[in-house]
Amino acid sequence: MADKDLRARAIEIGLLSEEYDAICDHLGREPNLTELHIYSVMWSEHCSYKNSIVWLKTLPRSGKKLLVEAGEENAGLVDLGNGIGCAFKIESHNHPSAVEPYQGAATGVGGIHRDIFTMGARPIAALNSLRFGNPDLPRTQHLLRGVVKGIGNYGNSFGVPTVGGEVFFDEVYHTNPLVNAMSVGICDVNLTVSATAHGAGNPVYIVGAATGKDGIAGAAFASKDLSENAEEDLPAVQVGDPFQEKLLLEASLEVIKTGALIGMQDMGAAGITCSTSEMSAKGCAGMRIDLSKVPTRQQDMEAWEMLLSESQERMLLVIKKGRTAEVEEIFKRWDVLCEPIGEVTDDGNICFTMGEEVVANIPAESLVLGGGAPVYHREYEEPPYYKEWNTPLDWSSIEDVADLKASTEAMLALPNIASKRWVYEQYDNMVGLVNTSANEKHSSMVIRIDPTSTKGLCLTVDCNARYVHADPKKGGSIAVCEAARNIACSGGQPSAITNCLNFGNPYNKHVYWQFVHAIQGMGEACSRLDTPVTGGNVSFYNQSSDDGPVYPTPTIGMIGTIDDVRDALPMGFQAEGHRVYLLGHSVNDIGSSQYAQHIMGLAKSPAPYFDIDEEVRLIEGIQVLHRDKLMASANDVSDGGLMIALLESSFEHGIGINATIDLGDVRKDAFFFGEAQGRVVVSVEEAKAAAFEQKVAELSIPLHALGLTHGNDVAVNGESMGSVSALHSIYDNGLTSRLNG
Repeated sequence: MADKDLRARAIEIGLLSEEYDAICDHLGREPNLTELHIYSVMWSEHCSYKNSIVWLKTLPRSGKKLLVEAGEENAGLVDLGNGIGCAFKIESHNHPSAVEPYQGAATGVGGIHRDIFTMGARPIAALNSLRFGNPDLPRTQHLLRGVVKGIGNYGNSFGVPTVGGEVFFDEVYHTNPLVNAMSVGICDVNLTVSATAHGAGNPVYIVGAATGKDGIAGAAFASKDLSENAEEDLPAVQVGDPFQEKLLLEASLEVIKTGALIGMQDMGAAGITCSTSEMSAKGCAGMRIDLSKVPTRQQDMEAWEMLLSESQERMLLVIKKGRTAEVEEIFKRWDVLCEPIGEVTDDGNICFTMGEEVVANIPAESLVLGGGAPVYHREYEEPPYYKEWNTPLDWSSIEDVADLKASTEAMLALPNIASKRWVYEQYDNMVGLVNTSANEKHSSMVIRIDPTSTKGLCLTVDCNARYVHADPKKGGSIAVCEAARNIACSGGQPSAITNCLNFGNPYNKHVYWQFVHAIQGMGEACSRLDTPVTGGNVSFYNQSSDDGPVYPTPTIGMIGTIDDVRDALPMGFQAEGHRVYLLGHSVNDIGSSQYAQHIMGLAKSPAPYFDIDEEVRLIEGIQVLHRDKLMASANDVSDGGLMIALLESSFEHGIGINATIDLGDVRKDAFFFGEAQGRVVVSVEEAKAAAFEQKVAELSIPLHALGLTHGNDVAVNGESMGSVSALHSIYDNGLTSRLNG
């Protein structure tokens, strides 16, 4: 094929014209078609982070408890002490879920679990962050049902509990739903394995499922805007098998214990291409791979199809010479395919053959992030909407709450406030016996590191994308701080984060401005809270010609530690006669709140009040108050504001509250439904109230007395909001009734 035709083909499959020139420079010649396809997936945004890495490197990525540097391995790894490590990561599977929601979500779950157990960690918990369009529309309901079923069926069958997450609805996600999956695993720090290759002559094996034509060029598919003909990309969507993955998990963990491995990597994005090139580049080695030895599900697959296939449940292993027999025996016993397909070389090249025919020969380093993959500094500028959204509200034109009871009931029924039980009831949250939050709810999920241990982890995923859209820097900081606040309110110590950065097209200057400022906000909060970034995922191109870009959605997955899960702090009121307080600063602010958007019809408003100094002081203070055992419960104020937080605490055990509140100069709408940050509702035993108030004063945290827990009713300044059970019914059925028609 002539250079002119090859250049046109390169552009057709997602490469830039200047990137074609760079490929020729790396090779010292023109590429063949197979090599061109290899570069197209490895230099896609999904694999290379070419448009994001310059800003990702500005995030705080080191800490005294991190066992690997950010991005160094398949997932982050944090030291829990006593030789125990926690591997965790969050990734997106947005585009596949928009086209085929069941398989898109299922394979997202499978892929993130493989990232964990390829490091030698056993997955013990899964979380997810989901965003869809209007829940009343058939498309949204189709996507939601498929995604939830895919997550549930895969996770339940694989045997890892889905312990928590979040679900949001907004019209901006109509075409581009967001499906972010997080996995958390536990390992012996002395039995981890790296995604590397070295030692000329060491054999290379493919293990797991046979390779098929599903998921071909999935990485490239994820690196472009969705079109109105997105269903034509269905072949780029992978097909998962959780039972195969369960066998692969057990066999892999057993093999790691033998010490026979040099390295192992999941075949996720870009399949064989990615795993061979990344492992080789990391070990400063090369590989010679005979594709004719790869087990396939279809006959006569071409080389480029095998190289770009993203068939699931596959791994690449590099085994020490002379140790292959014991590895093969283990995989055979688990009934998992285990086939030699090549060997490590010392020339730095990835050489793919079909029998004796060389079909591609490429320097491994030229393909990967940190090597020859391109790195861009994209232009950005403030979008026109920013000033409009950040115009201060005209309070004179906004009526204050006239009927607090009616407004409360309306808020409870909103899709973004109401119970998500329709979703989580489809997940097995108890398999493995580590989830303590199934019995007593906490602001984050609290799990044991194993069924017999009292040492635990606090887990959460958080992001309010509406805040980030209104003010990306402030919203990015809020996402991190809310995650830390949830963990602190559960009795945990925030440790580290993983992130899934969902944005529109990076070539759009306004989108890239959102990305840059969100990164800056996240970085500031992580630095202040000492929660380094262990890695994660960037998902650009979440936009379409009809709907434009989604809201910038930097989803934060955070872990925290808790010495004894029996000391976890519940979110629900524990008994009658306890005093209820609000920790934090209340202000006249309803910006970007659910109340402003859905009750008052304010489509555009500023991000809510946020002061990072107050936030850090509050998060650290909660840990001190919990250490001194001065609180009976804690629940952070977030979506829906103070009233929703109070009711959530009441719903847990059916205990009401008789609130007597001095609002001061704060309006009712702002006080009860505003979403000003840095606030927590706590309950305190009467006998500890004086000591609690004294300690809060010492910590310089604003304190507002709200009343007493009492009976089965909720009353505010003498006005009845109704019984806890009646309010709970509205909350419990608000979303379910809409989805059931």
